[in-house]
Amino acid sequence: MSERSMGRSAALVSAATMLSRLLGLLREQAFAALFGAGHVSDAFKVAFRIPNLLRDLFAEGALSSAFVPVFTKTLRHDGRPAAYELGNTVFGTLAAVSCLLIALGLFFAPELVTLMAGAYADTPGKLELTVLLTRVMLPFLFFISMAAVAMGMLNSQERFVAPAIAPALFNVVAVLAGLLLWATQTGGRTLALGWAIAVLLGGAVQLLVQLQPLWRLGWRPRLRLDLRLRGEGMHRIAWTMAPAVLSVAAVQVNVFVNTSFASHEPGAVSWLEFAFRFLQLPIGVFGVAIATVATARFAAAAADADLPRLAANAQSGLRLVLFLTVPSTIGLVLLDEPIIRLIYEHGRFLASDTAATALALRYYAVGLVAYAAVKVLAPAFYAVGTPRFAVIASLAAVAGNIAVNSLLYHAYGYKVLALGTAIAALLNVAILYAFFCRRIAGLAHRELAAYALKILAMAAVMGAMALGSYYLLDATLGGAKLWHQVLHVLIPVALGGLTYGVLAAIFKVPEFEQITTRLRRRGD
Repeated sequence: MSERSMGRSAALVSAATMLSRLLGLLREQAFAALFGAGHVSDAFKVAFRIPNLLRDLFAEGALSSAFVPVFTKTLRHDGRPAAYELGNTVFGTLAAVSCLLIALGLFFAPELVTLMAGAYADTPGKLELTVLLTRVMLPFLFFISMAAVAMGMLNSQERFVAPAIAPALFNVVAVLAGLLLWATQTGGRTLALGWAIAVLLGGAVQLLVQLQPLWRLGWRPRLRLDLRLRGEGMHRIAWTMAPAVLSVAAVQVNVFVNTSFASHEPGAVSWLEFAFRFLQLPIGVFGVAIATVATARFAAAAADADLPRLAANAQSGLRLVLFLTVPSTIGLVLLDEPIIRLIYEHGRFLASDTAATALALRYYAVGLVAYAAVKVLAPAFYAVGTPRFAVIASLAAVAGNIAVNSLLYHAYGYKVLALGTAIAALLNVAILYAFFCRRIAGLAHRELAAYALKILAMAAVMGAMALGSYYLLDATLGGAKLWHQVLHVLIPVALGGLTYGVLAAIFKVPEFEQITTRLRRRGD
């Protein structure tokens, strides 16, 4: 796939994903205003994290990495009917497995919660509320598992927009539920239960919106069960998925370790979650969009045994990641507190919560480039059938995170957990890059390094403009009123973005030209 083609496809996914992430940010705003960062918020965050852990292990994370290459190869070599038969088998088998996991989770919910956040027992009622919310939200795993299969089938056929829009509808349901709960003035346990039910409804909508474009492509639901993995395609998926599960499990160990540490500080689970959720905006809009396109193209190149094309896709993806995430990193580090204040400091979310969340965001942002780059590089190893290298990188990242947390948490508290996550991502991408060049295909190191330095210089000028305008506004307006806060964020961001765009145009950065060309054509 050419750089221009990848840029155009990624732009489409970026637009859809941006809508989803903006709505997700609105959802988090509503959650913060309703819950604040107290014990109910902490309980909900941990309860929702448990089905999310299972989702990443057995659905969206591991399954997507294993399913897309096999489905794409079947589609290209055996035709659409054979590919859809494989998809239906995966649908049926995953439905059975997810239902079994849900049943086990319902039974062992107290043990799961105690294992992850045992310190909650020190606050009366907090552990029990977390168990209840966990049981309510566990069926979310079924809906999101089915949605992951539909997403893989659509992406393999280069239908990227519907899977990217689907999470937006999940967020719409959550926001509408938040407005309803706010209007009824509910609080505490009832408020948390209402939001948990909205999670289930949002998951169902996220699945249904992807079935309609699949139907238009000729798919019909004829679900099959193959728990013994007798089919060749299922065997290949399971063989690839096994190390993928281990790789994703390594990442979830990070989540588990961080949650376990953070549960000892009241509010810390919520501060970290709010900060990382905000960081998901640039990761989702840029990193996930690029990775979605790259994954499909990796699968196609691997199916054709075209390693030079696969390497070209990786090079193009990494350049796009640098172009989009380096300025985002600098902007978040420089303007973290005013951004968090504007987004979250409403209702029950206090100024002290703003300061704590902004500090976590600053440390998380250090790894933003790496978070996005991992999503680009890791799928290449699954596409070419060497997932063990991605597993090694994940395990090394986990070891680094645990080491940082164990050594520094007791001295520096929850912010170390954000820093450890960023360091783990940096270590992960460094190992993936080295393995890619040694085991798959060479990349143009000097070209990428020179490009990164150019982007960093441009982003530094952008940051100076944004920070200077912020301090000027602060001296002129102050920041007591809401519209002052809006100007404190929007004007520096706009001036910084304009500066970066002008510099990119002056230096004729190809990625900027791809994006602007695409936008002009969309406007015609």
